[in-house]
Amino acid sequence: MTTFAIAALTSSARFPLKSRPDAVFRLGLVIAAVILAVDQISKVYLIDLMIRYPGGIEVTPFFNLVMVWNRGVSFGMFAGEDMRWILVGITAAIAVIVAFWLRKATNRWLAIGLGLVLGGAVGNIIDRIRLGAVADFFDFDLIFMRWPAFNVADMAIVVGVAVILLESLFQGRKSDKMPS
Repeated sequence: MTTFAIAALTSSARFPLKSRPDAVFRLGLVIAAVILAVDQISKVYLIDLMIRYPGGIEVTPFFNLVMVWNRGVSFGMFAGEDMRWILVGITAAIAVIVAFWLRKATNRWLAIGLGLVLGGAVGNIIDRIRLGAVADFFDFDLIFMRWPAFNVADMAIVVGVAVILLESLFQGRKSDKMPS
């Protein structure tokens, strides 16, 4: 077996760990950049589409494309114009903290989660600055509940937080199993 093949089979080659902090950081940044690009491109396309179909588009009986301008946070809380810049500042501060945390990350799952959160946060910051509100489109109307409209950035933030929590849970289990 070649050295390359052996390296490809080892966990350090497949899963960047403490020995490769720059690779972990770059992974998180790439994920953040991809999420940001997909979020902003989807918003440009869907805003244009929703101008032509102001009543929304029924994709399936339970999923619609709609145009919702979220001037506040979840469920429209803190929606005043004066809150816009406060929300930009708070979200920017959180994004900076996440970026510093990403720089210190030592495993790929944490970097993936942080990259998702960072990309989503920056996407929503751009909306608030450029558009005055966050553009939401995806609307699920399930039998038992109607979910508030959301966008790619929102999905990335939720999935990113879930990945961070799961990574933390499994990391904690690993350290519990290690002998003292």
